[in-house]
Amino acid sequence: MLKPKLFLLLILSVAVAHLPGSAEAHAVPKNRAYYESRGDIVWEVPTQDKFIALTFDDGPDAKLTPQILELLEKYDAKATFFVVGERVKRYPELVKKELAAGHEVGNHSFRHPPFDQLSHSSIKDELEQTQQVIFQTTGHKAVLFRPPGGVYNDNIIQLTKQNNLQLILWSWHQDTKDWAAPGVNKIVRKVLDNAHNGDIVLMHDFVYHSSQTPEALKIILPELKKRGFSFVTVSELLSHKASPKQHIEVNH
Repeated sequence: MLKPKLFLLLILSVAVAHLPGSAEAHAVPKNRAYYESRGDIVWEVPTQDKFIALTFDDGPDAKLTPQILELLEKYDAKATFFVVGERVKRYPELVKKELAAGHEVGNHSFRHPPFDQLSHSSIKDELEQTQQVIFQTTGHKAVLFRPPGGVYNDNIIQLTKQNNLQLILWSWHQDTKDWAAPGVNKIVRKVLDNAHNGDIVLMHDFVYHSSQTPEALKIILPELKKRGFSFVTVSELLSHKASPKQHIEVNH
């Protein structure tokens, strides 16, 4: 049994912890809303414009990337390619071709390791090596970063900012899981059934032994275009972000 004096101290400590000025009272959960409100991470962009950003991870690839570039050109679509540094070294001409066609190139790490298992210095090296190889190859400095697997924490966010990069993820309702080769129809339905203004769609231009992504794009691109959507880079989409007041109107 607690002595009266100890019991009183316990009650006082609990009361102080819940005073309006206490740290606990003002603790903010570090969830999507927290990072989104600070601009640390972008999942999608609230906009009144019928814009969608298609993004392709893990390339470039000698087989899929040229097919995707051809389809994008056919439908006057711009996209963002989050490239892996070591693959940029293998296929430099494809990255140059992406930029020449008006697409955007972002940083997706150098070797695509699991970032949640890396040290601070290893993450730093992954980011900086990729920035360097993109610039050496194209003369272009990437401004966007997408971590492998969409993994993020305060350390990754801090290093992203130190490299003058914006961390970009994707709309939760637009993860096509095309990396798992789920079938052309599943990829198509995921995108078409959930298409909204400001979506960031996750796809891949390097999928081992699969050509389902280009096949799905043959259906997705003309259909969304018919619905009045324009396909833009992520940076272009960010430039059309609605003001807070417009955001309310968009969601009502």
